[in-house]
Amino acid sequence: MKLKNKSQLALTVASIAAIGMMATALVVSRRPAELAPLTLVQPAVEAKPKQRSLSIGFRAYLVAKRWFDFTVAAMALVALSPLMAAIAVLIKLDSPGPVFFTQERVGSKVRGKNGKRSWEAKAFNVYKFRTMTVNNDASEHQKFVQAMIKGDNATLEQINGKIDGADKFKIKNDKRVTKIGKFLRKTSLDELPQLFNVIKGEMSIVGPRPAIAYEVDVYSPHHFRRLEAQQGITGWWQATARSNVDFETMVDLDAWYVDNQSFWLDLKIMVMTPLSVLKGKGAA
Repeated sequence: MKLKNKSQLALTVASIAAIGMMATALVVSRRPAELAPLTLVQPAVEAKPKQRSLSIGFRAYLVAKRWFDFTVAAMALVALSPLMAAIAVLIKLDSPGPVFFTQERVGSKVRGKNGKRSWEAKAFNVYKFRTMTVNNDASEHQKFVQAMIKGDNATLEQINGKIDGADKFKIKNDKRVTKIGKFLRKTSLDELPQLFNVIKGEMSIVGPRPAIAYEVDVYSPHHFRRLEAQQGITGWWQATARSNVDFETMVDLDAWYVDNQSFWLDLKIMVMTPLSVLKGKGAA
């Protein structure tokens, strides 16, 4: 019995130490520059969202969602710390470079005025396990992503060849991706460090995928509907389609979530996501 208690204590200490080391590694990343405030409630007329009041019910939902996010993220970090530590070791053994990858993303923060709610764009650093080689050129990815958003199939085919399913969301046979990186992406385990973003209040467990700044640069007015909810680790798009659909369909799915978000829908998405990952279809 004593031995069992000592083993449990050792595991707990090791888990806390692993989380501490990961947090320290992430904190040292540079703070992103502030984006200029962006009004997200005045898109084109045909894409104008419903007028939504900052009701007591919605305020209660946001408060409950924040407390739920923090609690789940904290518990998940403790429970998953041995797995995250193992992934960190595999990344170091697989290729030279840091364990974590940080990238500036565009998030949203709710604003209330005169009983109405709107969303303002904010820049933050998203945390992920590194899945690529270091010092690689991102210009082709920028070209690819912007072509995807614009529906420029000619450019997509120039980069990827024949387009099919998930090929619309990722560069096929990307030489920048490491061996362990391919596995982490397929299983979405590279997203686990985003739990630290949730702890910091920059992301939620459930919400639209945070966009890269050069994605937002080419958004059409209706695409900004994606930024009318706090960005999340998983969302309605990831749970129902992942990368099996084009960008416009992804926007439609995210906009549907924006219009229908609730605590129960968030729970449903959290249950659906592991099933979607296990099927292994549409992994980006």
